[in-house]
Amino acid sequence: MKIKKTTNLGEIMEKFPKAADYLMERYSLHCMGCPMASMETLEEGLWGHGFSKKEIEGIVEELGVFDQKSG
Repeated sequence: MKIKKTTNLGEIMEKFPKAADYLMERYSLHCMGCPMASMETLEEGLWGHGFSKKEIEGIVEELGVFDQKSG
């Protein structure tokens, strides 16, 4: 499985806990623990915290190190 900008924040917390920790520590995305996180995509969460489209694309690329292989 690959983390995309359309990946739900709740799914990231569940399937990629290290990526969730990274987002909280590196980008102060503390909304990862918020109940609303289960309804937002990564892009929506980052956008809501003032990140630009270009910054979001870079963050998604960084999160590639946390991707899991499916199957």
